[in-house]
Amino acid sequence: MSGPNGMLYGGDEIGALVFDPGHHSLRVGYAQEDTPKADIPAVVGTVSATHIPDAEEKVPDGNVTQTGSKTGGELRHYIDITELHVPRAGMEVHTYMKDGQVDNWDLFEKMLDYCYAKVIRSPSEHHPALFTEAVWTTRPAREKLAELLFEKYQAPAFFLVKSAVLAAFANGKSTALVVDAGASQTSAVPVIDGYALVNAAVRSPVGGDHLAAQAKHMLNNMHIQMLPLYSIQSKEVIRERERGRYTLKTLPAGLTVSWQQYMLKRQYEDFCHCVAQVSESQYEERAAASAPFSHYEFPGGYHQDFGPERFKLTECLFEPTLGAPHLAALLEASSSVGAPVLAGLSPRGPSLRLAARPPWGSVVACGGVASAPGWLERLAKELAARAPSSHRLKSHAAPNSTERRFAAWIGGSILASIGSFQQMWISSQEYDEGGKGQLERKCP
Repeated sequence: MSGPNGMLYGGDEIGALVFDPGHHSLRVGYAQEDTPKADIPAVVGTVSATHIPDAEEKVPDGNVTQTGSKTGGELRHYIDITELHVPRAGMEVHTYMKDGQVDNWDLFEKMLDYCYAKVIRSPSEHHPALFTEAVWTTRPAREKLAELLFEKYQAPAFFLVKSAVLAAFANGKSTALVVDAGASQTSAVPVIDGYALVNAAVRSPVGGDHLAAQAKHMLNNMHIQMLPLYSIQSKEVIRERERGRYTLKTLPAGLTVSWQQYMLKRQYEDFCHCVAQVSESQYEERAAASAPFSHYEFPGGYHQDFGPERFKLTECLFEPTLGAPHLAALLEASSSVGAPVLAGLSPRGPSLRLAARPPWGSVVACGGVASAPGWLERLAKELAARAPSSHRLKSHAAPNSTERRFAAWIGGSILASIGSFQQMWISSQEYDEGGKGQLERKCP
């Protein structure tokens, strides 16, 4: 498809952009690149202008924006870790995502402003924009996004693609059962010939956030204090398991609960990333004790080896009832990672029953939790043991954790640069003529 001057949309000639908004972070970058240009936490810090000291009155460019005036009670917004991780009196931390889709459009707009100004550093009207979306994204949310891109950002072209389709595409599959183990949930979405079967998608509330909560419970039971990194001025070198010796920083008064909880959550996520490992079969204390240990040093200087605990921590992903009682009570026994996958293996409607190539021949794994060591092997064993004998299952996943985390973005990067895709963009002219109805016609 060509623009007003005969320019072809897509590819590296005009810099098509790929946005992949998720519960944990937003990935953004140029099509044809191997990885996103930026991976930005999906939260925005806000401070009432009345809390800002006179010394900080001037608004710097880039990561910080301000709406309204200091006397008008408006907000200053802080985006990305260089600004979010600075202790500030009165700074609240909010997410703009809920249930896998945008829930707070004002904050999401601030995030897009930041992406164009600080990451892309180029006017939005110069770049076609491809966005990923969850299969359960509502029609009003899809239409709101199109309206925002065309009417505020003046994008020359726009497109929406189901993230499951792109993850399959990134793994070289047009037909697959895509298992996305993300921060807020795990989903299983059948994809057949490049189309996601929305009505057959299944979800579980078990994800990275649940794992971080389990880590907090486990460390509390072990009487290990997780001090926030921002509170440590200095620390001494100590022996293993010796009580930490450190000096605390002098912090500004008025640090909010939401900001402190956000920063602690980041610490628990780091602990999980460094220590957690998934057992290839159901957890057994004796087998776990014979596995290699993993060493971890906490912000306050305390450090120790973790052995069976690192396997027991992740068992809650596959057996939710084995986790912390107060967390397990929130879940059903069918909420394990394997549950939505097994449900996705059952024919749900004529599209699956009549498919020439059923999706369960290829199970594609992606998402941040899928990057945990042993996760894919455990999933394969769970499915082999519990799936119907008539299903021949084969699991696929990118060889490294970066490609698993960014699978949907990478698929979008590839798709937006393919020559045959260029006819599929919704141009600004088409949007002006056909309005939001173009979404249902061109982005089913």
